[in-house]
Amino acid sequence: MACHFPQLGYISRPRNKVKQKFKGVHTPPSLQKVGFYPLFFVLFLVANLLEKYVGKDQKMNNEMLALLDYLERDRKLERSVLAGVIEEAIEVASRKSDGYSDIKVTLNPKTGDISALAKLTVVDDVIDRGHEISIKSAQEHQENAAVGDVIELQVPTNELGRIAAQNARQGIFQRLKRVEKDQLREKFRDRVGELMHGEVLSFERSDVIMTFEGVEGVLRRNDRIKSEEYQVGDHLTVVLTGINEDRGPLLRVSRSHPKLVQCFFEREVSEIADGIVQIKAVAREAGFRSKIAVYSDAANIDPVGACVGVHGSRIKSIVRELNGEKIDVVHWNDDINIFIREALKPAELDQVDVDYDKKQLTVTVRQDQLSQAIGRSGQNAKLAGKLTGWRIEINKKEDGEVTFEEKMRQVASELADALQISEATAKLLVDNGYLSIDGIKAADDADLESIEGIDPALARAIIQAAE
Repeated sequence: MACHFPQLGYISRPRNKVKQKFKGVHTPPSLQKVGFYPLFFVLFLVANLLEKYVGKDQKMNNEMLALLDYLERDRKLERSVLAGVIEEAIEVASRKSDGYSDIKVTLNPKTGDISALAKLTVVDDVIDRGHEISIKSAQEHQENAAVGDVIELQVPTNELGRIAAQNARQGIFQRLKRVEKDQLREKFRDRVGELMHGEVLSFERSDVIMTFEGVEGVLRRNDRIKSEEYQVGDHLTVVLTGINEDRGPLLRVSRSHPKLVQCFFEREVSEIADGIVQIKAVAREAGFRSKIAVYSDAANIDPVGACVGVHGSRIKSIVRELNGEKIDVVHWNDDINIFIREALKPAELDQVDVDYDKKQLTVTVRQDQLSQAIGRSGQNAKLAGKLTGWRIEINKKEDGEVTFEEKMRQVASELADALQISEATAKLLVDNGYLSIDGIKAADDADLESIEGIDPALARAIIQAAE
């Protein structure tokens, strides 16, 4: 697109000598598209028009107003802010070139009129023109002016001079760029923690420079997934982690932050978006494995099943987004004894000792479960620790050491063999205190029938087998 300004004609790209003059001015690559004004070129026009019309005691004409319209409409800069920037730049430049120490410049953003008021001290003999005015000149403006008074004097715009306008140019550059960046910061500040879709523009050492809706962002080395390689033009989904308040790309984004996994689940799982299922915790070893703990107080909802989806459809979609990173979805529980068993899955734990004061868990596992509990390079144990927020120590059960749970399993197995009943039925007996044949002989039919899961016929058969 080209924009028409009277007397300047149709302009869509800056000329080479303009580019050369402002070669050192940084212009984001996303703005260097045909039909879109680079910011430095627009500011060049503003500054030249300012130089052209300030100093001739006339208001700015339609060219300046057209440029202000453009900046307001296409660059989303408020007109009043633009006027303030130009006013401030002229004031600073006038103090330097014309010597006015206290001058107030006003630009009417609707008409383009510029007015300037300087505060001067009334004296008999003027030594410093920028600070003082003679008593004779002061009384021409205010009849009752006296030596020592401070008066406000209307300064004709032709007295601001061409040099002041030239000096204002760089001030306009700096202030308009700062205003635009401040407005963009406010635009994106409320989006921190959200997914962003961007394109890779370039590389600066190990940092990846990207563009998001025309705004530059940086994917730093520690925010990248180590196993991923990027090329210019690649499209990536990242999470916005912060706003840069200093120089450089405006947005800070990440592919390795746990929040990225959470955002993917919020996008893919409607139950999470609707608040039926809650994400309680996320732990991540980016590029390798993640664990996510979910919870729902709805009796008819399986939170893990909702996240996995039919035939794993939902979680497969997220795994593809993360280039094959494995994801474990587990049930969250406020009882740490239960939650740690979920967090350390797929390992089966024999015993959990809890130290609430030190917030430490000592876990005992069988030999065949030890490698699964620890995981490759300690990955499973690390993720479980991050997920629960507790320090975890994993011990192998020593040979000959038998835990209470294992003893109960052994008793149930022996009863099942002796009475010729299923292990499930034997476990019911053990759970209700019947640990031996003699204990069962001492019971009657009614005692066994009172156990949920044992009917009268089965109770009679068990007692007969024991006798």
